[in-house]
Amino acid sequence: MSAQPASLQWTAQYSVAPSSRSAKLPGDKILLPPSALEQLLAAAPTIITEPTYSRPYTSAFDPYNPFTFAAERAARAQFQDRQQQLPHPLTFRLVNPQNGRVIYAGIREFSAEEGEVVLSSVLRQALDIEDPETSRTPSRTPTPGHSDDDEAVANGVGGLKVAGNNAPRITIHAKELPKGTYVKLRPLEAGYNPEDWKSLLEQHMRANFTTLTNGEVLVVPGGRGAGGKLEEFRFLVDGFKPEGDGICVVDTDLEVDIEALNEEQARETLKRIAEKAQRAPGTDQGSSAGGRLDLFRAQPGHVLDGEYVDYEIPSWDRSRGLEIELGDVEEEDEVDLFISPFSTRQRVRPREDEYVFGEFEGRYPKRIRLAPTNIELEGAEAVWVSVHAYVPPETSQNGDLQKSPKHYTIRASPFDLRAPPPASLNILPASNNIEHNPDEVQCKNCLQWVPQRTLFLHENFCLRNNIRCPNGCGQVFLRNSPAWANHWHCPHDSSYGNTPLSKAKHNHLYHTPYTCPSCSSTAVFPSLPALAHHRTTTCPGKPILCQFCHLQVPQEGDPDTPSPEALLTGLTPHELADGARTTECHRCGAIVRLRDMAMHLRHHELEKLSRPAPRVCRNVLCGRTLDGVSKTGDTRAGTRRGQGPGNEIGLCSQCFGPLYVAVYDPEGRALRRRVERRYLSQLLTGCGKSWCRNEYCKTGRKNQGIEGTVSTKEALPMVKPFLDGLLRSEADPSRPPLHFCVDEGSQRRRGLAELLAAEDEGNGGYGFEWCVAALEAEGGDLEKAREWLRAWAPSRSEVR
Repeated sequence: MSAQPASLQWTAQYSVAPSSRSAKLPGDKILLPPSALEQLLAAAPTIITEPTYSRPYTSAFDPYNPFTFAAERAARAQFQDRQQQLPHPLTFRLVNPQNGRVIYAGIREFSAEEGEVVLSSVLRQALDIEDPETSRTPSRTPTPGHSDDDEAVANGVGGLKVAGNNAPRITIHAKELPKGTYVKLRPLEAGYNPEDWKSLLEQHMRANFTTLTNGEVLVVPGGRGAGGKLEEFRFLVDGFKPEGDGICVVDTDLEVDIEALNEEQARETLKRIAEKAQRAPGTDQGSSAGGRLDLFRAQPGHVLDGEYVDYEIPSWDRSRGLEIELGDVEEEDEVDLFISPFSTRQRVRPREDEYVFGEFEGRYPKRIRLAPTNIELEGAEAVWVSVHAYVPPETSQNGDLQKSPKHYTIRASPFDLRAPPPASLNILPASNNIEHNPDEVQCKNCLQWVPQRTLFLHENFCLRNNIRCPNGCGQVFLRNSPAWANHWHCPHDSSYGNTPLSKAKHNHLYHTPYTCPSCSSTAVFPSLPALAHHRTTTCPGKPILCQFCHLQVPQEGDPDTPSPEALLTGLTPHELADGARTTECHRCGAIVRLRDMAMHLRHHELEKLSRPAPRVCRNVLCGRTLDGVSKTGDTRAGTRRGQGPGNEIGLCSQCFGPLYVAVYDPEGRALRRRVERRYLSQLLTGCGKSWCRNEYCKTGRKNQGIEGTVSTKEALPMVKPFLDGLLRSEADPSRPPLHFCVDEGSQRRRGLAELLAAEDEGNGGYGFEWCVAALEAEGGDLEKAREWLRAWAPSRSEVR
């Protein structure tokens, strides 16, 4: 029986650490100094519990005697366990004494500097904490409900500032909150579709929040919208059950209700959802649905500005190259092609800032060729292809996107590496490959070939109306055409184009600095392709499928100073740390690190070839080996333990047991007589076992349907060849086998070994002696014997 503890009473005031230290704190988490933990433990309520022992506390206690109960209760009271215990989870009430704002928070860890508290960005905005270097805009309205004693405590400690310290200060109270069962959220913007944010909200709350405060603004990060802009869903927390200023959202089933702020917002939301449904992928007004990309067959499609159409190539002939072509696009449209292999090292769809192969500025049709020897395709389960309609960032931010989709045709097909490239990939001008008539000459202005007799008229017209670009691109324009007016050459490289959109796109791609949004790296990348290369190679935030924990996790590490061990092993930094865990080898039982298990198993494979082959008992009915076999592949296990056959005629210890006599017999005469008597006894009398299949046994012959009995006169000539070759060596090919009756299990294993050795004989399989050893080690279990063979036995092809 345990008593309910009193509530935790603790209050302190701390300076707020600079915002630079709170960059990695999520949700409503705070960092307190280690001294705060000591104070909390000292203030924790005492819990009185009784230890549960099965024996009585007094020797005279009798459950059937009521007069002994009082003494037992007194003894139990002496052994009551008194301990101090903090509530779980720890929750706090934060008060900014300057403006009266209040919010509840959970603890991340006790690792802050003494006298300081580190707040997450969410808490700083909610409390309207202004950094001495920067100021922040409040993200929610003041929360009523703070008591006057909060300000009294804060003011009694010295107000907002301490002498010599300009950092703002807040008051922190330990506050146990009830488990929430219901919360009402109100979207702050119209157009939120539950299909977009429902799963994101659940994941965000579970990972980042311990509490919710009434009146706070909850910001849920979303995915990338049009133009690659990161979306955010903002909700106002407006009411709880149980009612109060805050609730705990850990270890509870929380019902969430979404209500619009007013009727006008509700109508606007329904309108936007309907418009989005009309422009959904797969509709006439939206982008194409994408899907599987068939080889050899071109697929038409259309894409809206700023959106992506995703395709997948699940299988292809990996001995040949793979070519993806994008064509049938209007010249003034900017449609890009991106490709990323889907493997354990690449887990995201290709995007303009995260792709492996991309074609931005090529003339249509755009082609990307993947050679079968490309290292990026190693281990790829599929190839992901994305078609993107480029839109300038300022256009997507203003919402001035075109409603009409851009049309294209995409095709995937294999190609031969020895074939010449198509004409669109040939760097030589097409005119250089055409043979001209002897009477044709080339115009110096437009570079066209015209007949000699009309050259004068052509030049007069051409010089008045046409102009060739003087920057070396070779393009010819009409003097008053928009194409010539918009024609541009980049001063930094050899790129050029004929539209303002292509110029803006080139500057956006190659001459705009970027920082990585997936990691904390402060490195600035000079172009979007450089950022994409970083995010698909060394970025710590790149998602991978860990081969040890089998979860999709960030690869981690430092892109500036990579780990030498990670480079040598080919593992990511996460796998290097996760692979340090140990496990037991399923073959030998050794404790091995996960990252070393592959090499450990490779040693087992090499040991197969050096492991001595098992020696099978000479008795053709016996399913045992001479030296004994273990489950861990030792083919001399019995001999190592001193349980070997102990004879020179090639019988196992069980078969040789009835023939053993402690008599000095250097020439083996007495042994031959015992073998002869054993054969005659089998042929004339039989063993009487119903399972016997020994053709040199009266019972076995009867069980196999062999008619007739064998007399003594007939038995002696049958036995004589076995006696003559009894002591021949194992290497002698004329050494005859022996036929002694055995138990049912041994005989059955022998038959199964013959069947097992015949399996996959054409493809290698396993030798008969290894099959006998496997069945002996696994007690005749056929499936376990197959596993034993795969683990410990070399196949016939490996032996060759």
